[in-house]
Amino acid sequence: MTDKAWRGLIHAYRQWLDLGAAQGSAAEPVTLFEGNTPLVPAPRIGELIGCELWLKVEGANPTGSFKDRGMTAAVTDAVARGQKVLLCASTGNTSASAAAYAARAGLACAVLIPEGKIAAGKLAQAVVYGAKIIQVRGNFDDCLELARKTASSFPHVALVNSVNPVRIEGQKTAAFEIMDVLGRAPDIHALPVGNAGNITAYWRGYKQWHEAGVVSAAPKMLGVQAAGAAPLVHGAPVKDPETIATAIRIGAPASWDGALAAKEQSGGQFRAVTDEALLSAYQLLASKEGVFVEPASATSVAGLLAARADGWAPEGSLVVATVTGNGLKDPATALNSMPELKAIDVDPALVLSELGLD
Repeated sequence: MTDKAWRGLIHAYRQWLDLGAAQGSAAEPVTLFEGNTPLVPAPRIGELIGCELWLKVEGANPTGSFKDRGMTAAVTDAVARGQKVLLCASTGNTSASAAAYAARAGLACAVLIPEGKIAAGKLAQAVVYGAKIIQVRGNFDDCLELARKTASSFPHVALVNSVNPVRIEGQKTAAFEIMDVLGRAPDIHALPVGNAGNITAYWRGYKQWHEAGVVSAAPKMLGVQAAGAAPLVHGAPVKDPETIATAIRIGAPASWDGALAAKEQSGGQFRAVTDEALLSAYQLLASKEGVFVEPASATSVAGLLAARADGWAPEGSLVVATVTGNGLKDPATALNSMPELKAIDVDPALVLSELGLD
């Protein structure tokens, strides 16, 4: 392997990371060569909102979401600690990532999922990677509380949700990658907020490089939640969160304090968008920019559209929106908008007729 080959985010940014028990270790990280995801210009949506817009496409990670960034760090730490089991509560993406990295490291993995509240594509990943799936009567917040109690009672079990501080260390590398590509920090960074680990991580990365003098400024952080699951917007937990965006259907974010610090220290904002608005942004990303994301990912763009409409985001701003997961995670949502199909005879004229070109 040449020196220029990408070997994963720990190899790329190790000097900036606190890897817990693996800090200073000569052992190779547990990696699927995550990170180095595309920063894609979005000129059509950018023209629509009057900003220079870039999309950080995290669905290009090995298991299809941003979770792999934190998982390589958390599992590398768990191996250094001699832990044998990975445990997580999940609405989907964390379970897929934890199961994959457990398989990579030769560890067992158990996943606590809310009863009937997970996208099939994500559950399929965890199953095929070999995780033990445990369904819990309750929502995500109940699953996380059970995971916390289990890990605290059994030291050989590693909790790999974003309450694990090493997870945040891995996830902050996305901010480093953005600054590496742009040569600066954006004016505004918009991203979906569910359990709030990601906004915490991005802000930590931006702040770290700004304070180190690598870049001259840090962005305003725009954290966007679904209207039916918007505890940070309302300033209080939501008992029964509900939204089509399963990845952010969370009523009591574990990284509440980190998200609040990101907003306040950056001069940023939390805002909520309806399911209708996020589905509109979901379609816009696919039809105008060719970027297929899961519904939760589109909340970043939906929030940005709203922020431009009310003047919070100034015209001409350099903006990055993180789209957190691949659209194949939740194919059912895409198929819901497909019209009923009808068969035609083997006739070229009928093909043109279907296209409205006859």
